[in-house]
Amino acid sequence: MYAEKAVVRVHRDLQVHTWFYPNPEAESTIILVNGSLATSASFGQTLRYLQPLFNVVLFDQPYSGHSRAYNRNELLIGKEDEALILLDLIEHFRADQVLSFSWGGVATMLALAQRPERIKRAVITSFSPIINPAMQDYLARGKAYLAACDRQQIGNLINETIGEFLPPLFKRCNFRHVSSLDEHEYAQMLLHIRQVLELDSSQYMSCVSNIDIPLLFVNGTWDKYTSAEDALHFGTLASRAEFARIAHTGHFLDLEHKTAWQDTRAAIEDFVLREMRNEQPIPQRKLALAG
Repeated sequence: MYAEKAVVRVHRDLQVHTWFYPNPEAESTIILVNGSLATSASFGQTLRYLQPLFNVVLFDQPYSGHSRAYNRNELLIGKEDEALILLDLIEHFRADQVLSFSWGGVATMLALAQRPERIKRAVITSFSPIINPAMQDYLARGKAYLAACDRQQIGNLINETIGEFLPPLFKRCNFRHVSSLDEHEYAQMLLHIRQVLELDSSQYMSCVSNIDIPLLFVNGTWDKYTSAEDALHFGTLASRAEFARIAHTGHFLDLEHKTAWQDTRAAIEDFVLREMRNEQPIPQRKLALAG
């Protein structure tokens, strides 16, 4: 797919490498926010079903991927900074929709809570407002390995926990990527973990009640870390929340197998296209993909 590449100056005079995938027939632009330790390359499968519908924007955080070379990376960037970076990119690309994955949901929620005028709807995947025991254990182990800069253990931890249902090829790619990151990137992830662990769930997601646009939360039924059941708590926080559960699928959703890709695509397309036509949701379709 053809992409227009650019380096965009954003919050705190940082520079972000971006990819803009134009769709001449699209009237809407969606920006994707990746998870911790990930780059925009992780959205390869997602791009396949979004690009026929939208103009799509991908970007790497200033400390990672293609953006890293353009920044001095002397200071750590908190999730509040990432939210402001996202808001700058929304304005730059005139995006009206957002899709986030995993911990990218933190910065996305913080940004949406500021009610950016352009954004009309958002999809939040593999995220929940509850730090359950499985996630607590994952974060605690990750915190120890990151502090020690233990590359082998960090790579193994990802594949044994949130990546347990990935195909073998993706697990190998995941391990190579995660175990070869710069120490500054590990320090960034360590900061994010500490930020999350220092907050209780009510503080952590208190911003959600200020979001007034339609939200779709997508979670896999096999995901123990950001479970579909835990995600339902967003219903008490967000006034316009909908939910989709992807059957027989873990944390990485559309990367795990073909059916998961098809079901994730169907859930997201149903939401965004219906919202673009201003149609009301059909109640029984909220959990239509539940397994």
